[in-house]
Amino acid sequence: MLKFLLVVIVIAVVTYLAVRATLDRGATGTTPRAPRPRHKPKLVAPDDDEDFLRDLDRKRFHGDDPDQG
Repeated sequence: MLKFLLVVIVIAVVTYLAVRATLDRGATGTTPRAPRPRHKPKLVAPDDDEDFLRDLDRKRFHGDDPDQG
């Protein structure tokens, strides 16, 4: 029973060290990474969109459907 427990502990330690070595090697930058964008694209909300606001003005001054004339 003691030999079995010793074998299990040795296997666990070897597995732990192998995983740590693999993760440490990947963290040093040996794997290429995609370049990060320099800035985030500006999101335009509906109340900031010029076309949306222009369409609202048309609807307000010319009725609900500005395409009918």
